[in-house]
Amino acid sequence: MLRYRRLVRVELNVTNLGRSSKFYEEIVGLTPIERNPDGSASFLCGSDDCLVVLHEFPVPGFRSIALSLEDESAFEGLHRQLSEHNVPYDVAPSEECDARNLLRAWRIAEPNSSAAFEFCLPRATAMSRTFTPTVAKIQRIGHVVFCTPRHAEAVTFMRKVLGFATSDDIDGVITLMRPPPSPYHHGVGVGLGARHGLHHVNFMVSAIDDIGIAMNRFKREGVPIVFGPGRHPASESVFLYFLDPDGLTLEYSFGMEEFPEVSPREPRVLPPVPASIDGWGGIRDPRMSATGLIQPYRAGSGWQAFVEGVA
Repeated sequence: MLRYRRLVRVELNVTNLGRSSKFYEEIVGLTPIERNPDGSASFLCGSDDCLVVLHEFPVPGFRSIALSLEDESAFEGLHRQLSEHNVPYDVAPSEECDARNLLRAWRIAEPNSSAAFEFCLPRATAMSRTFTPTVAKIQRIGHVVFCTPRHAEAVTFMRKVLGFATSDDIDGVITLMRPPPSPYHHGVGVGLGARHGLHHVNFMVSAIDDIGIAMNRFKREGVPIVFGPGRHPASESVFLYFLDPDGLTLEYSFGMEEFPEVSPREPRVLPPVPASIDGWGGIRDPRMSATGLIQPYRAGSGWQAFVEGVA
C-alpha cells in the first residue's frame, strides 16, 4: 500500500496575478513568500508548510496538486503501481527539486481528466518564512475536489493505482477519499460534472469563529458567498464556500471526522439528495463550482508538459 504524508501544494491558474495575489493574502489570509523564476507567486497556507501557487493564465482553474510520500521506499511502490498500469510519469530535474526544496518529485497525468498529480519528498529543512495568521487561523490545505464526466473511472484510478481510500460516496454525485495513512475524512474528492474542472479548494481553519468572521469580512468586501454556512453530514465539517476574483470556488471548513489507521469504519453510500450535502438545509448558489478548468498535463513529454489550452 502506498503511504503518504500529506497534501503539500496546490497550483491554480488565475487571469490577473496581481489582483488574485492581493485577494489570497488579504481576504483568504495566506502568507506571501516570493515570486518564482517562472513568474508565479507562492503563498504559505497554515503551519504544515502547505503552499498555494498562483500562475497567470488566460483561463482560470486547476494546474497541479502535490502530495508528499512517506519516505524514499514509497517511490518504489509508486513505480510498481504506475508501471503495472502503464501510467507514464516525469521525473523532476535536480534544479527543479532544489528550487522547491525537494529531494525528488514525480508527476503524472490522471488519465481521465489529465489533471497533474505530483508526488514528492521534501527536504527536512525549515522554510525561510513561517505562516502568520491574519484574517483567519488557517491550519492547512484541507482538500482539493475535481469534477469530470469520467467520475467513476477517475475514482477507480485513484483507488487502484494511487491507493486512496474511499471515506464516503454521495451516490452519483461525489466521492470523498483520503491518501493513507492521513486520518482526515478526505484530502481529494471527485465529483461528477460536465467538464474536466476544479470543483473547489478547501482551507481548514482552527476555530468556528473563523467561519462567522469570514462571513462578515466577505460581505464588507463584496466577496460572493455561494454556499453556507452549513454542515456536511459525511465529514461532519462546518463549511463556508466563496468565490475568488476569477470565480473559482474556495472553502473554509472547521472540524472533520478523523479515521484510525487500524480498523477504520467502512465507507458509506449516501443518497443523492440535498440533505446529504448540507445537514442545515442550505441552498447552493449556481455559481458554485461553475468556473475553473483543468489545464491538461501530458505525462511522458517532460516536466513542463502542460498543454497551453484547456480541456
